[in-house]
Amino acid sequence: MTSSEREILYKMKLWCDRQERCHSELRTKLYSESLYGSQVEMLIAELISQNYINETRFAQAYVSGKFRIKRWGRVKIRQNLKLKQVSPYCIQEGLKEIDEQDYAQTIIRLIEKKQHDYRKEKNPYLLKNKIAKYVMNRGFEGDLVWNRVNECLNT
Repeated sequence: MTSSEREILYKMKLWCDRQERCHSELRTKLYSESLYGSQVEMLIAELISQNYINETRFAQAYVSGKFRIKRWGRVKIRQNLKLKQVSPYCIQEGLKEIDEQDYAQTIIRLIEKKQHDYRKEKNPYLLKNKIAKYVMNRGFEGDLVWNRVNECLNT
C-alpha cells in the first residue's frame, strides 16, 4: 500500500466513523479521490475487514432513522436502499428494525394529522382519497393505509 493510499484509508476511516455508510457511498467517495478499479476494491475490503463499514449495520441504521425521524414507510425505505445498491438480504435485515405496533401507530398518526389539515373537506370520499394518497406517498403499503383510513373515518 502506497503512502497516498494509507492517507486515503485513514481519511475514509474518519469519514465512516462519523456515520454508517454503504458500499456504494464509499465507492463513490473513493472515486472522487481519484482512485480506480483494484485500488478502490482493496480499500473497501480493508475497511470491511476492520469493521468500519458493514452493510447490514448501515441498513438497520438507515431504516431506524427514516422510520422514526422522517416517518417513512417500508415501501419508500426499501426503494431508497435499493437506489443505494444495498443487497436484498441487508434490506430485509434492516426492515426487521420496524416494530409492527409502531408501524400501525405511525399510520394512524399520519391519518389523524391529515384529517385535521383537511377538516374543511366536506366530501367524505375525497377526504379519504386525499388522506390515503398522502400516507401512501410517505411509503406505506396501500392495503394497510386503506384499512386504517376506513377504520379511522368510520366507513
